[in-house]
Amino acid sequence: MRYKQKKNVRQRGSKTHGCGSMKKRRGAGNRGGRGAAGSGKRGDGKKPSIWKNKKYFGKHGFTSHVQRGIAKPVNMHYIEARAENLIKRGLMRQEGGFFALDLHDLGYHKLLSKGAVTRKYRIMCDIATEKAVEKVKSLGGEVLVKEGKEE
Repeated sequence: MRYKQKKNVRQRGSKTHGCGSMKKRRGAGNRGGRGAAGSGKRGDGKKPSIWKNKKYFGKHGFTSHVQRGIAKPVNMHYIEARAENLIKRGLMRQEGGFFALDLHDLGYHKLLSKGAVTRKYRIMCDIATEKAVEKVKSLGGEVLVKEGKEE
């Protein structure tokens, strides 16, 4: 049974590999440049594709270089699971029947509600969700949020 030879194997005897003069396949100039070359305003061949793309010419949009503060969140179950460890490390302390905690000491800004609450907390934070505040208040605790930051 005969098999078809690869094209490059068949071309081995010829000097130009079936592409005419040796100069013809040299560089990108043979194909009119690289990439979108020749597609300027006078590049007639590419005009229809330029018409289709309305954002082909000019600058569009902007990039803001202002760094926005992103609130780092923490869930209630994280605090509950590490309560004993936080007390040992001095990050949480007992004050008048409350377990007082400042989220800034832990490196967090926002209090989220995921997890069950089993202690009476007094938590200070920048932002807190309504559900998190409700959970803490249901056991007689309180969440101290900076002015106008409650979600």
